[in-house]
Amino acid sequence: MSRINLITVLGPTASGKTKIGAHLAYRLNGEIISADSRQVYKKMNLGTGKDYQDYIVNSEKIPYHLVDIHEPGYKYNVFEFQKDFLRAYQQIVKRKKMPILVGGTGLYIQAVLDAYQLIHVPVNQTLRDELSERSQDELVSLLKSYPLILHNTSDLLHKKRTLRAIEIADYYQKHPGIEINFPKINPLIIGINPGRAARRKKISERLHTRLKEGMIEEVSGLLKTVPRDDLLFYGLEYKMVTLYLNGELTYKEMIEKLEIAIHQYAKRQMTWFRRMEKSGFIIHWIDGLWSLVEKLDHIHTIIGKVDSQLINQWKI
Repeated sequence: MSRINLITVLGPTASGKTKIGAHLAYRLNGEIISADSRQVYKKMNLGTGKDYQDYIVNSEKIPYHLVDIHEPGYKYNVFEFQKDFLRAYQQIVKRKKMPILVGGTGLYIQAVLDAYQLIHVPVNQTLRDELSERSQDELVSLLKSYPLILHNTSDLLHKKRTLRAIEIADYYQKHPGIEINFPKINPLIIGINPGRAARRKKISERLHTRLKEGMIEEVSGLLKTVPRDDLLFYGLEYKMVTLYLNGELTYKEMIEKLEIAIHQYAKRQMTWFRRMEKSGFIIHWIDGLWSLVEKLDHIHTIIGKVDSQLINQWKI
């Protein structure tokens, strides 16, 4: 048994991640850290799928972080997310609560779980070129020779990851004044997978619901203060609705293109998560078609197998 210090709930868009994360936070005295690259923006609610009601469990509002932290038009990036995550994580742990990372932006999630990426180390192409012809065994030996071992176990298994780990270790050796202040992450990763057919159905239903709820009006309001190109930058709903409002697409074309784009996005998300598994991450997949009770019961069983102390905190 090892202590879990971060629970991650991931999955494709429209899979119900937030609700699961909130219920886990309720049962484990936790707080949510969002890993969504667009929910950081204020006033971008329907298009980014901010389901605020999902954060309420048994009339209790679950604390969440990294939602609504920037004005629309700002260009947020993964390095800022890493710093913001670390700040929120440390605050939550200081309060003796469980951090629960919830989202579908694979790059952001992996940037956290691959702990060394929390510090931005530039690419050293010269070093990479020098090491490119060495065998994996030679690279592992070199990595272990550094006084500071800044790598995960999986870095020893794949040449690309080993090269990156050496690059980071070399950077810190040459810059001794840099403070290494990120936590050692021991995550439990829960994946929500509704299956392709159910996922497509849910995406389509959610799109039409949000259009009825005022998504076009939301984008129209944003266009009064946010440049057109900035909204196009955010992609998916904001891109297609902007093109519709500018007369570049008909309403029917907007719907058709949005359906295709969101389905393709969900597929890319799943591809990213499968690639994470191949690189060494263990994702405990949950059937997205199960009821909320069934999902939570299954997660309860998983936690019980890996962390006996944490499962004792489970609140019914």
